[in-house]
Amino acid sequence: MKTLLILNDPPYGTERCYNALRLAYTLLAKEEVSDVVVFLMADAVVGARKGQKTPNGYYNVERMLKRLVASEGRVLLCSSCIDARGITDEDLVEGARRSSMDELANETVAADKVLIF
Repeated sequence: MKTLLILNDPPYGTERCYNALRLAYTLLAKEEVSDVVVFLMADAVVGARKGQKTPNGYYNVERMLKRLVASEGRVLLCSSCIDARGITDEDLVEGARRSSMDELANETVAADKVLIF
């Protein structure tokens, strides 16, 4: 089964990104799930910026994305959203990559489940 998670909210200030990434990582551990794709849009793209420093005991979206990529998950980012926020490809966490609405449409069609946060 293929699952697509679309994240829109900023990485901090709400817990939507945090909870979506927790779910994505948990889904990867399930035998029946073959592919998990996380697509970051709008303010969620800021979560893929490397070098985040959060207080001790507080979740860190950068580390969560790295863990997801290390577990064979894919992280895609809306190109126009990262451009609008002045984020370059060099600013991104390793394994996260620039994407497009066309690729999001293809991932949506191919997914068995689409979850939006």
